Amino acid sequence: MKTLYFCDMISDIEIGKQVAKTLLQINAIILQAENPFTWASGWKSPIYCDNRKILSFPESRTFIRQSLVNVIQKQYGGSNLIAGVATGAIAHGALVAEEMGLPFIYVRSRKKNHGKQNMIEGAYTLGQSVIVIEDLISSGKSSLEAVETLREKGLNVKGLISIFTYGFDTATENFKKSDCRFISLCDYSTLLQEAVKQEYINELDLDILEKWRENPSKWKK
Repeated sequence: MKTLYFCDMISDIEIGKQVAKTLLQINAIILQAENPFTWASGWKSPIYCDNRKILSFPESRTFIRQSLVNVIQKQYGGSNLIAGVATGAIAHGALVAEEMGLPFIYVRSRKKNHGKQNMIEGAYTLGQSVIVIEDLISSGKSSLEAVETLREKGLNVKGLISIFTYGFDTATENFKKSDCRFISLCDYSTLLQEAVKQEYINELDLDILEKWRENPSKWKK
Protein backbone atom coordinates (compact mmCIF):
# COMPACT_ATOMS: atom_id res chain seq x y z
CA MET A 1 0.00 0.00 0.00
CA LYS A 2 1.35 3.41 -0.99
CA THR A 3 2.18 5.76 1.87
CA LEU A 4 0.48 9.16 1.46
CA TYR A 5 2.60 12.19 2.24
CA PHE A 6 1.51 15.78 2.81
CA CYS A 7 2.76 16.77 -0.67
CA ASP A 8 0.59 14.05 -2.28
CA MET A 9 -2.50 15.83 -1.03
CA ILE A 10 -1.84 19.38 -2.28
CA SER A 11 -1.53 20.95 -5.72
CA ASP A 12 1.76 21.91 -7.37
CA ILE A 13 0.91 25.58 -6.70
CA GLU A 14 0.46 24.89 -3.00
CA ILE A 15 3.69 22.89 -2.98
CA GLY A 16 5.43 25.97 -4.42
CA LYS A 17 4.07 28.16 -1.63
CA GLN A 18 5.10 25.66 1.04
CA VAL A 19 8.58 25.32 -0.49
CA ALA A 20 8.94 29.12 -0.44
CA LYS A 21 7.89 29.23 3.21
CA THR A 22 10.32 26.44 4.06
CA LEU A 23 13.29 28.04 2.29
CA LEU A 24 12.67 31.33 4.08
CA GLN A 25 12.23 29.69 7.50
CA ILE A 26 15.55 27.82 7.36
CA ASN A 27 17.39 30.76 5.72
CA ALA A 28 18.16 28.76 2.60
CA ILE A 29 16.97 31.94 0.88
CA ILE A 30 17.88 35.34 2.29
CA LEU A 31 16.36 38.59 1.01
CA GLN A 32 18.31 41.81 1.63
CA ALA A 33 16.89 44.60 -0.49
CA GLU A 34 19.01 47.34 1.10
CA ASN A 35 22.21 45.33 1.53
CA PRO A 36 22.60 43.27 -1.66
CA PHE A 37 24.87 40.31 -2.22
CA THR A 38 27.48 40.02 -4.96
CA TRP A 39 27.25 36.88 -7.08
CA ALA A 40 30.24 35.14 -8.64
CA SER A 41 29.15 36.64 -11.96
CA GLY A 42 29.60 40.12 -10.47
CA TRP A 43 25.86 40.81 -10.42
CA LYS A 44 24.45 42.64 -7.40
CA SER A 45 21.49 40.78 -6.00
CA PRO A 46 19.00 41.30 -3.14
CA ILE A 47 18.53 37.53 -2.92
CA TYR A 48 20.88 34.70 -2.01
CA CYS A 49 19.88 31.05 -2.33
CA ASP A 50 21.74 28.10 -0.78
CA ASN A 51 19.63 24.95 -1.02
CA ARG A 52 22.36 22.86 0.62
CA LYS A 53 20.95 24.16 3.91
CA ILE A 54 17.87 22.01 3.36
CA LEU A 55 19.99 18.96 4.12
CA SER A 56 20.60 20.16 7.69
CA PHE A 57 16.88 20.23 8.57
CA PRO A 58 15.31 16.74 8.55
CA GLU A 59 11.68 17.90 8.30
CA SER A 60 12.44 20.33 5.48
CA ARG A 61 14.68 17.77 3.75
CA THR A 62 11.89 15.20 3.84
CA PHE A 63 9.31 17.63 2.48
CA ILE A 64 11.54 18.76 -0.39
CA ARG A 65 12.43 15.16 -1.28
CA GLN A 66 8.81 14.06 -1.26
CA SER A 67 7.76 17.12 -3.26
CA LEU A 68 10.37 16.44 -5.94
CA VAL A 69 9.22 12.82 -6.20
CA ASN A 70 5.55 13.82 -6.27
CA VAL A 71 6.01 16.31 -9.11
CA ILE A 72 8.31 13.96 -11.05
CA GLN A 73 5.73 11.19 -10.93
CA LYS A 74 2.92 13.50 -12.03
CA GLN A 75 4.82 15.39 -14.72
CA TYR A 76 7.40 12.94 -16.05
CA GLY A 77 6.16 9.47 -15.17
CA GLY A 78 8.69 6.67 -15.09
CA SER A 79 12.44 6.74 -15.70
CA ASN A 80 15.42 4.40 -15.53
CA LEU A 81 17.76 6.80 -13.71
CA ILE A 82 17.96 9.91 -11.57
CA ALA A 83 20.90 12.25 -12.23
CA GLY A 84 22.10 15.05 -9.95
CA VAL A 85 24.04 18.09 -11.14
CA ALA A 86 27.27 18.71 -9.21
CA THR A 87 27.66 19.87 -6.66
CA GLY A 88 24.51 21.33 -5.12
CA ALA A 89 22.08 18.72 -6.43
CA ILE A 90 24.09 15.56 -5.77
CA ALA A 91 22.61 14.95 -2.31
CA HIS A 92 19.09 15.97 -3.32
CA GLY A 93 19.27 13.73 -6.39
CA ALA A 94 20.48 10.77 -4.35
CA LEU A 95 17.62 11.26 -1.88
CA VAL A 96 15.08 11.33 -4.73
CA ALA A 97 16.59 8.20 -6.28
CA GLU A 98 16.38 6.42 -2.92
CA GLU A 99 12.73 7.44 -2.51
CA MET A 100 11.88 6.21 -6.00
CA GLY A 101 13.97 3.04 -5.81
CA LEU A 102 16.03 4.06 -8.85
CA PRO A 103 19.76 4.04 -9.65
CA PHE A 104 21.58 7.35 -9.20
CA ILE A 105 24.33 9.05 -11.20
CA TYR A 106 25.74 12.55 -11.11
CA VAL A 107 27.27 14.90 -13.64
CA ARG A 108 30.48 16.77 -12.88
CA SER A 109 30.96 20.41 -13.85
CA ARG A 110 34.32 19.44 -15.39
CA LYS A 111 36.31 16.28 -16.05
CA LYS A 112 38.54 14.86 -13.36
CA ASN A 113 42.20 15.52 -14.17
CA HIS A 114 43.17 12.00 -13.13
CA GLY A 115 41.96 8.42 -13.35
CA LYS A 116 39.27 7.79 -15.99
CA GLN A 117 38.51 11.53 -16.32
CA ASN A 118 34.77 10.89 -16.04
CA MET A 119 32.16 13.58 -16.51
CA ILE A 120 29.42 11.22 -15.32
CA GLU A 121 29.87 9.22 -12.13
CA GLY A 122 27.88 6.03 -11.62
CA ALA A 123 26.58 3.12 -13.69
CA TYR A 124 24.40 3.64 -16.76
CA THR A 125 23.81 2.11 -20.18
CA LEU A 126 23.09 3.50 -23.63
CA GLY A 127 19.45 4.48 -24.21
CA GLN A 128 18.35 4.66 -20.58
CA SER A 129 15.92 7.43 -19.67
CA VAL A 130 16.98 9.91 -17.01
CA ILE A 131 15.44 12.76 -15.04
CA VAL A 132 17.88 15.46 -13.95
CA ILE A 133 17.72 17.04 -10.48
CA GLU A 134 19.00 20.59 -9.97
CA ASP A 135 18.95 22.66 -6.80
CA LEU A 136 18.80 26.11 -8.42
CA ILE A 137 18.30 27.58 -11.89
CA SER A 138 19.51 31.05 -12.80
CA SER A 139 20.45 31.26 -16.49
CA GLY A 140 20.22 27.49 -16.87
CA LYS A 141 23.68 27.31 -18.44
CA SER A 142 25.30 24.84 -16.04
CA SER A 143 22.13 22.73 -15.88
CA LEU A 144 22.00 22.44 -19.66
CA GLU A 145 25.69 21.59 -19.85
CA ALA A 146 24.87 18.61 -17.63
CA VAL A 147 21.92 17.71 -19.87
CA GLU A 148 24.16 17.84 -22.95
CA THR A 149 26.78 15.66 -21.25
CA LEU A 150 24.13 13.02 -20.57
CA ARG A 151 22.84 13.19 -24.13
CA GLU A 152 26.35 12.85 -25.54
CA LYS A 153 26.65 9.55 -23.65
CA GLY A 154 23.49 8.24 -25.29
CA LEU A 155 21.07 8.82 -22.42
CA ASN A 156 17.50 9.97 -23.03
CA VAL A 157 16.90 13.06 -20.87
CA LYS A 158 13.16 13.21 -20.13
CA GLY A 159 13.48 16.56 -18.38
CA LEU A 160 14.88 18.47 -15.44
CA ILE A 161 13.37 19.52 -12.12
CA SER A 162 14.81 22.10 -9.71
CA ILE A 163 13.97 23.17 -6.19
CA PHE A 164 14.02 26.89 -7.03
CA THR A 165 14.32 29.12 -10.08
CA TYR A 166 14.76 32.87 -10.41
CA GLY A 167 12.52 32.66 -13.47
CA PHE A 168 14.81 34.62 -15.78
CA ASP A 169 13.62 34.84 -19.39
CA THR A 170 17.09 33.82 -20.53
CA ALA A 171 16.69 30.47 -18.71
CA THR A 172 13.38 29.79 -20.44
CA GLU A 173 14.96 30.63 -23.80
CA ASN A 174 18.02 28.46 -23.12
CA PHE A 175 15.93 25.42 -22.18
CA LYS A 176 13.72 25.94 -25.22
CA LYS A 177 16.75 26.09 -27.53
CA SER A 178 18.07 22.89 -25.99
CA ASP A 179 14.67 21.21 -26.36
CA CYS A 180 14.72 20.29 -22.68
CA ARG A 181 11.62 20.47 -20.51
CA PHE A 182 12.12 21.84 -17.02
CA ILE A 183 9.97 22.29 -13.93
CA SER A 184 10.72 23.98 -10.62
CA LEU A 185 9.04 23.39 -7.28
CA CYS A 186 9.16 27.11 -6.52
CA ASP A 187 9.87 30.30 -8.47
CA TYR A 188 10.77 33.90 -7.66
CA SER A 189 7.23 35.29 -7.92
CA THR A 190 5.86 32.66 -5.54
CA LEU A 191 8.71 33.35 -3.14
CA LEU A 192 7.99 37.10 -3.03
CA GLN A 193 4.27 36.49 -2.44
CA GLU A 194 5.06 34.22 0.47
CA ALA A 195 7.71 36.60 1.85
CA VAL A 196 5.12 39.41 2.00
CA LYS A 197 2.54 37.08 3.57
CA GLN A 198 5.03 36.00 6.24
CA GLU A 199 6.04 39.67 6.81
CA TYR A 200 9.60 38.72 5.88
CA ILE A 201 9.68 41.81 3.62
CA ASN A 202 7.62 44.99 3.39
CA GLU A 203 6.08 46.74 0.37
CA LEU A 204 9.19 48.89 -0.20
CA ASP A 205 11.38 45.78 -0.22
CA LEU A 206 8.93 44.14 -2.62
CA ASP A 207 9.26 47.01 -5.08
CA ILE A 208 13.09 46.76 -5.00
CA LEU A 209 13.01 42.98 -5.40
CA GLU A 210 10.60 43.15 -8.34
CA LYS A 211 12.75 45.77 -10.11
CA TRP A 212 15.83 43.55 -9.69
CA ARG A 213 13.98 40.72 -11.39
CA GLU A 214 13.28 42.95 -14.43
CA ASN A 215 16.97 43.48 -15.24
CA PRO A 216 19.30 41.73 -12.77
CA SER A 217 22.52 42.26 -14.76
CA LYS A 218 22.06 46.06 -14.73
CA TRP A 219 20.60 46.44 -11.24
CA LYS A 220 22.54 48.79 -8.89
CA LYS A 221 24.93 49.79 -11.69
